[in-house]
Order: sequence, then C-alpha cells, then structure tokens
Amino acid sequence: MKGVAHMLEKFVDRLPIMSTIQPLKITNGIPFYEVTMKESLQKLHRDLPPTRIWGYNGQFPGPTFHVFQEQPIHVLWRNELPTNHFLPIDHTVHGAGLNVPDVRTVVHLHGGSTPDTSDGYPEAWFTQGFQQLGPFFTNPVYEYPNRQAATNLWYHDHAMGITRLNIYAGLAGMYIIHDEEEQSLGLPDGPFDIPLIIQDRSFHRDGSLYYPSEPTPPVQGVIPSVIGEFFGKTNLVNGKVWPYLEVEPRMYRFRILNGANARFYRIALSNNLPFVQVGTDQGLLQGPVPVTRVLIAPAERVDVVVDFSRSSGEVITLTNDAPSSYPNGKLPNPKTTGVIMQFRVKEKLSHEEQSVIPGSLSRFETMNDHQANNQRNLLLNMRNDSYNRSIHLLNNQLWSDPITEKPRLGDVEIWSLINITNNTHPIHLHLIRFQILDRQPFDRDLYDQKGIIRPTGPQRKPKPNERGWKDTVRANPNEITRIIMKFSPYRGLFVWHCHILEHEDHEMMRPYVVVKK
Repeated sequence: MKGVAHMLEKFVDRLPIMSTIQPLKITNGIPFYEVTMKESLQKLHRDLPPTRIWGYNGQFPGPTFHVFQEQPIHVLWRNELPTNHFLPIDHTVHGAGLNVPDVRTVVHLHGGSTPDTSDGYPEAWFTQGFQQLGPFFTNPVYEYPNRQAATNLWYHDHAMGITRLNIYAGLAGMYIIHDEEEQSLGLPDGPFDIPLIIQDRSFHRDGSLYYPSEPTPPVQGVIPSVIGEFFGKTNLVNGKVWPYLEVEPRMYRFRILNGANARFYRIALSNNLPFVQVGTDQGLLQGPVPVTRVLIAPAERVDVVVDFSRSSGEVITLTNDAPSSYPNGKLPNPKTTGVIMQFRVKEKLSHEEQSVIPGSLSRFETMNDHQANNQRNLLLNMRNDSYNRSIHLLNNQLWSDPITEKPRLGDVEIWSLINITNNTHPIHLHLIRFQILDRQPFDRDLYDQKGIIRPTGPQRKPKPNERGWKDTVRANPNEITRIIMKFSPYRGLFVWHCHILEHEDHEMMRPYVVVKK
C-alpha cells in the first residue's frame, strides 16, 4: 500500500463540495426525504482508476442535509446495496455471525436528539429492499425533530459488528442544523461556508479500497479477523485524496468533521495562520477562541473561521501531526498522512468582505456538580477475547451483558470515565449532549497493583475550545474524564460507545436505557 500513497501526486484535484439534498415532498408541513444506499464507482484521485464505493444516493460522502431548528423532517433510508460485502467481514465479532446477512445497514444521526425508534440502534438493521430485518427494526421512515440549536451533525451507518466496514466503504454524510441565532451573527456564509469531512483510506493499484483482513501478527484460526485499529495511507477531504481549494483573501467558515475510523487529526496551517474556533460538536461556543492547532478525534466536529485576508497569493497547506495510535503511536509521515489539503489564496476579492466574527456567539448555561442527581464511575479497560485478541471494553462489560446504565428521564448525571488503557478513546453517547467538567490524572501503577484509583494531580478544566456542548469526548489514558448531562427529552433504548470504529465493532459499545421517572 505504501507504493500507492507515495505514487499519488498531491493537490491535483479540486475539493468537492457536497450537494444539498432536497425533500421529495412536504406532507402536513413536514419535508419528506428519500435516501438510497447504492454501490457506485467514483474517482477519488486523478491518477487512480475509479473506486468502488457505497454511498448515500451513490455518493461518497453522501449529500448534505441543511435543516432548521424546530422544523422536523422524515427520511426513508433505503438499502439497494449488493448482497455481498467487498470488505473483509470477521464473523466471530458479536452481531456479525453467520446467522445474519453479510450486508445490512442502519443509519444513525450522530449528535441528533431523536426518539429511539429513529436513532439507528445497531440491531435495528435492514437489508436490501427491507427483505430481512434486525430484531430491533421498527420503522423504515425516521423522524428527526431538529429541536436543537444550530450545529454540525453527521449521519453514518451503525450496523452491529460491521460499522467500521460500512463507513469505510463510504456510508457517511453531513447534517447541518441552522437557527436564527447563528444566522444573525454575520459569520461567513454561502460559498464561504464549507463542510470538510476528513478521512483516511488506503488503495490497491487498481483503485479499489484496501482494508486489512487480519492484524499483524495474524490471529490463529480466524481469517479474516477484526483488527485493533485502522490507519489509511492517504488523507481524503470530501471524498478526494489531498485536494486543493481556491479561496479569496477573506474569511471562510469550515465545518470540520473527523470521519476516520481511528485516526486522530491535529490540524494546523503551514503559515501559522490561526483558526478562530466558533463551535464544537453540538453548536456554537459562548465566544470565539483563537487556536493555532486543533485536535479532532474520530467523530468530533470543530467549527472554525479562517481569515485569509492577509494571505493574498499564498499557497497554504493544512497539516496533521497527531500520532497514530493517539497519543502514544507513530507520528504521521510529513509527505503523506501529515498532509491533508491545500488552500490557494487568490490575489483579489470578488466582492467586499461583509462577514464578521462577533465577540459573543451563544448564550448557554455552564453546568456544574451541584446539578447532578447521580454519579457513575465507568472504567475504560481491556482484556482478551476467546481467540486471545485484545478487546477494549466499557466498564469491563460485553455488549450482551445486562444493561447497567439506566438513567431516569430528566435526571442530570455525572459520568467519570476512568481510562486504564493506553489509548485516548472518543466516547460518544447517543440522544444527549453534555459538557466536560474536568480531567484528572491518577496513579496507573497503583491501579495495576491494587485496583485503587488515586488522583495524582488537580482536576483540569477543559481548554476554552472544549467548553461548549459536546457529544463525543476524548478520554485520555491514565485520566479520569468527567462529563455532565441531562437525560432528555426521550425515554427508550440507546447506546454509548468508543468512536474508534474497530473498538466499537469489537465490544467497546454498550446499550443504555432512559427510564420513566
């Protein structure tokens, strides 16, 4: 695979801008959309033959939804994919056995506050033409209430045991909620407001996607076998390998999603131009935060404004220096995965700059310990499975173990995520949004010897650009990460999991249920 990555010339393809999906009809004031998952061939780089992908409406990434706060929509998700998968399925993984179809899909609106019947529960899968249905399938038409502040969500496949393969095949897209508060701010909009989905991929010489069929060293008796994490040899933005974007010398808003399976990105601009971060996963920050580097874990979103007004005629590279695995792995190769895309700044404006970055963005309550009804200590740990493979777990439990997290509707809880592994895990909870209270180091050696958690330093507040509403949090090794959230507005069955997709598929996911008060 190394040869293919080094063979591809950078910055020869223009950055694609995802199309906006339109509703088919409006019934009783509710827009109705239909999205079909299809296999197609797509040029991902000028010098690669067309690549087989699975896309929403046959596109990788899928079309972007632009919706408005308090305007619900209905979406019919259809599966017209082939019955055979083109990526290696490990049938020993829970939920991906020989008793279920190889190709099955279910769509999750990541960050959406939706009823459980429309949440994309991993066992609510369906096959081509709804011929076979998972045990939790309820309704092919999903209801998205959109009762959320302006924010950048995304939709992706969530089928039990093969999420890593279905997303890698191309099943992901952006879902942006707008509201009046955001639109009144004067931030860059129209052609100067651009979503960027960053992912990594590897290719065979014939242009087909490469995904390893087993770890190194191989697992005795299991081929293909799930791997611990996947890191591609090239970076793609909006479905193109190392693209370029021509920009004017003005402000641009970039809504950035890390859509990779496992790769963290710590992004910077090669001329040290700052990003002004205006939002996190779940919407606007209280005020803008200038930063020169931004760390983005898989599934996290950052909303930034870049001012190119003093960079006329410059060519600027968006770089990445995050280790893989994060934080203790190898640094990216500065010639391949250390590079993401290029900005080519024109000499002149097409028309006068009218965008601004206001000093105040959004008003919201900062939550604190006193509001909590309940607290939970939850371990992020590892053990070996029956094939002697390392698996990551939530609180030392498998997916199939009895449900232990049963918050009451309307309760406020603090979850302390105690990470005794060597990985940073991006932990995502469905249904709700949360705030990060703090992170605190603990004595790992003492834990390994006696199972005692003893803090070794003060509780650190999150950095200013993390002090907004979140739905995915980086839980670092040898730290206690505390998050606070209100479980509302729906009762029902949801999940929480690590968003490193290989971890999620191999047991680092648990159901939870919101129960009646």
